[in-house]
Amino acid sequence: MISKEKILLFLRDNISNPISFRELVARLNLDSPGKRAAKKILRELVSEGQIVRTRKGLYGLAEEMSLVTGYFEAHRDGYGFIILDKPGEKDVFIPARSAFGAMNNDRVVARMENRGRREGRIIRILERACMRVSGIFERGRAAYFVRPKSKAVPFDLYISPDDIGAAQDGDNVIAEIISYPTDKRPPAGKIIKVLEKPKSALDEIDMIIDELGITRRFPHAVAEEAKELYKASGLDEQATPKRKDLRDLITVTIDGERAKDFDDAVSISRTEAGYRLWVHIADVGHYVKWDTLIDKEARKRGTSVYFTDRVIPMLPKELSEDLCSLRPKVDRLAFTVEMVFSAKGERVSQKFYPSIVHSNERMTYTAVKKVLIDRDPSERSKYKGLIAEFALMGELCELIKGQRLKRGSLDFDLPEPEVLLDIQGHPEDIIRAERNFAHMIIEEFMIAANEAVAEHLEALDVPNVYRIHEEPDPMKLQEIVATLARLGIVNIKKGLKPKDFPSLLAKVKGSDAEDIINHMILRSLKQAKYSTVNIGHFGLASESYSHFTSPIRRYPDLVVHRILREVLSKKHLGDKRVKELESVLPDIAFHSSRTERLADQAERNVLNAMRVWYMKNKVGEVFEGKVVAVTSFGLKVRLKDVYVEGFLHVSYMTDDFYEYNEKHVSLVGLNRKKRFTIGKELMVRVERVDMDEHEVVFGMQI
Repeated sequence: MISKEKILLFLRDNISNPISFRELVARLNLDSPGKRAAKKILRELVSEGQIVRTRKGLYGLAEEMSLVTGYFEAHRDGYGFIILDKPGEKDVFIPARSAFGAMNNDRVVARMENRGRREGRIIRILERACMRVSGIFERGRAAYFVRPKSKAVPFDLYISPDDIGAAQDGDNVIAEIISYPTDKRPPAGKIIKVLEKPKSALDEIDMIIDELGITRRFPHAVAEEAKELYKASGLDEQATPKRKDLRDLITVTIDGERAKDFDDAVSISRTEAGYRLWVHIADVGHYVKWDTLIDKEARKRGTSVYFTDRVIPMLPKELSEDLCSLRPKVDRLAFTVEMVFSAKGERVSQKFYPSIVHSNERMTYTAVKKVLIDRDPSERSKYKGLIAEFALMGELCELIKGQRLKRGSLDFDLPEPEVLLDIQGHPEDIIRAERNFAHMIIEEFMIAANEAVAEHLEALDVPNVYRIHEEPDPMKLQEIVATLARLGIVNIKKGLKPKDFPSLLAKVKGSDAEDIINHMILRSLKQAKYSTVNIGHFGLASESYSHFTSPIRRYPDLVVHRILREVLSKKHLGDKRVKELESVLPDIAFHSSRTERLADQAERNVLNAMRVWYMKNKVGEVFEGKVVAVTSFGLKVRLKDVYVEGFLHVSYMTDDFYEYNEKHVSLVGLNRKKRFTIGKELMVRVERVDMDEHEVVFGMQI
């Protein structure tokens, strides 16, 4: 039988020039059914970007034709970078003139035009990420347009008079793209929704969800399938004999106060030589099978999306908040990773099995901190039956973390903003979210379980979805070097290398510049993503890593669950099943990475919106802040008492004329010689709050 692998191997080993379909058929000696199969396979390989079909209808390997595939990361000025599908390869710069109308997150094929400078030209768009554009509807002299809000969309969208609907000049609208830009014609669209100007912060969240095309409601058929699963639930006694009964183990979940979907629970005991840790993960795969309606919808969504006031779940609530959730005081089906650690915190063995568990308590991070760190008498009395387990968890956490840092893992302690809403849903404060020792316990235990699963599957050489994190591009480290030298933290004459990061983070820990340097290093790193090719996880210094511990809210975790279940139930998957997985997993990995980026963007947009809604009535007020970034046109300032960032433009720095000093990454007054560098404290006045652009503009308080 003809297959993808056979065609790729043939092209790689036997063909030096692009060939026609007829020649390929003849060389492979295919009969009529083989021809039909080959035609279908070639279409799939072209759509995946592995081979290219030229304008003359000839086929060749992309790599042999100096072509690369990946997704396009667009900049507001039209240029961008291709993040390649092939892990370990450097990004490819695409000038604005060579973008071929590509939009942010489009999957593209590009021809390398200058390998030395890693510069290319996009020649084909394989898959469009953006189907809709939000923006301002405008009436020109002879035509209608939508001016996109997103600066990553490098064009206005032409709207035919027949497609304007009820839109009026100046309206906020959402337009569906009918045709994308080409060399010969501009892009065109159709108005599908007129957005009312938000009257509250919650209205703004609704608008952002609409703008990004995030689906709130589940299709009727999916919702009905979820209800049927729920009705038929209860512990399937036919399944329990194949499961290990762990209901007698003391088991707890530890999550945030507002959590409703409990993916994971933990149990622990001391052994003669160290510790035994059980990480129990919701057995979503028991209920959600491959290619069911719920599965297809979950794959499409890719991830749950968390906002200030709500969650848009990947799975219907009947599953995410009840049937699959490891709720307290009830029996639940789980998938358990049982690990044994030495007295030094080294993982020495692991095993995996379906289980049935009973969570004794739904703990919060705050409560565990009060028990372990604050030693709060009331809290310790309330949970006196669990104190020994929490103490063991704390011991093991410290040991595991020590082993992780020893191997070179990065230890970021980044401040995260938390928006507090009043009873009417208005932001009443934005604070620095607390990340305490209890967070670290769960984080370390989940990392250990994810590594154990990934290493097990890799050792068996079965297809898998890995969570990979590539090393940073050396060119992006120069700004950090300059900043470190200017701050006097360390003078790196030979340049900064990725392997220097752990010691650098340790050096700045506890200093005034800690969170600033942490953010700079984080910005220099590439974004972690999903891939079927394992190149390791740089940030965790892990040779093999997969997401396994959150199948309620991340689709790749559910896929890894299914693969592990198949491996445990069969001695050998079989060549046919291996090929099926090899065929479907790359698309799942790519799509999951894309939906993760969309969710991150949505959560970031909502946070920015909450900031301006909080600050809108504070124009004229004065705040204490700290410089977190310096550019030639001003300062990015983070306020001290409220977790809000804004920009102080040089035009608002009226006490002097300021010049940018590139060498010292600072703004220097020409007359008074006042210098503003990263970490500098200053007083600022809120000059303006731009509700449309979600920007806070500061002025200098002299």
